[in-house]
Amino acid sequence: MSGFDASWLDLREPADHRSRSEDLANMLARYLGRRGQVSVVDMGCGTGSNLRATAPLLGDEQHWTLVDYDPRLLDAAVERLSAWAGQAEHKKNQLVLNKGGKRITVLLRRADLANDLDRVFTAKPDLVTASALFDLGSADFISEVAAEVVRCRAVFYTVLTYNGQQRWAPKHDADAAMASAFRAHQTRDKGFGDSAGPMAPALLSAAFDAAGYSVSEGDSAWRLEAGDETLIAALVPGFAAAVREIELVPEPKIADWLRIQRTGALVGHTDTLALP
Repeated sequence: MSGFDASWLDLREPADHRSRSEDLANMLARYLGRRGQVSVVDMGCGTGSNLRATAPLLGDEQHWTLVDYDPRLLDAAVERLSAWAGQAEHKKNQLVLNKGGKRITVLLRRADLANDLDRVFTAKPDLVTASALFDLGSADFISEVAAEVVRCRAVFYTVLTYNGQQRWAPKHDADAAMASAFRAHQTRDKGFGDSAGPMAPALLSAAFDAAGYSVSEGDSAWRLEAGDETLIAALVPGFAAAVREIELVPEPKIADWLRIQRTGALVGHTDTLALP
């Protein structure tokens, strides 16, 4: 699976962070926040956004393994995390960060999650986490990850999994057809085989429930409005490009849909917390 552009991840980060389910974040903090040490694996880490949002919920001594296939994103993670912490010590392929009284050791690991999943779980982490990942994965991939997490008896916490909801402001007559085509596009192969797309939250919940975990879900939809113009402006053409690829909506209808100046959007996401 190839990585995303760092500039896109930077653009979406503020919306990602404010949209995460506060209820699930608080549950995670109650479960793990008092542990003196905690080890974490972050799958598909990108530029480290998930660490920046999750680390404040955990204890004072944290050991993170950040996994991504794209070396450019791993390099960007080093830069972004060092700037975020203010205090950063570089040791070979590790970072040692000090932020808000917490000491965070970060190991950077390049791996293809689609083919090298065994490399991700070489040690037994306390927490396995990810952001905006599992809707890109196949049903088999979700099952395999769940099995590894359960084998480790780790906590599982993933955020911002796309769930298929989509609304735009102002409305357009083609919105429903465009959304249906986009959802179909999301089930295409993104590097793991046919993607789970909007079914990913349900598949995650079912996999961990079947393993006897306690599963909770929370809403983390993007609710974009005034102040989010740059993100909305990036979403619109990307959304249309995906619809064009699936060839379910006629080009004149897509072109007409694109003529509207969008002032708001809702993009549905689900957070999932599974406790052993």
